[in-house]
Amino acid sequence: MSEQDTFWISVGEKFFGLILLIIGAILLYFTATSIELGGFIVFFGVLGVIILVLGVALLLFKPSE
Repeated sequence: MSEQDTFWISVGEKFFGLILLIIGAILLYFTATSIELGGFIVFFGVLGVIILVLGVALLLFKPSE
């Protein structure tokens, strides 16, 4: 892979990580503020944390060269 290809892969990875971070934060917010979810609060809470962690991981880790 050329250096330019690695740059665009890195930019795409950071952008996707940011999108996942935003979606995970919104999901956690709406899960915490919604009483109508009943038993699904734990499910959506865990799902939001997983998405949030994946977004942070994509932002912090470097792609292999």
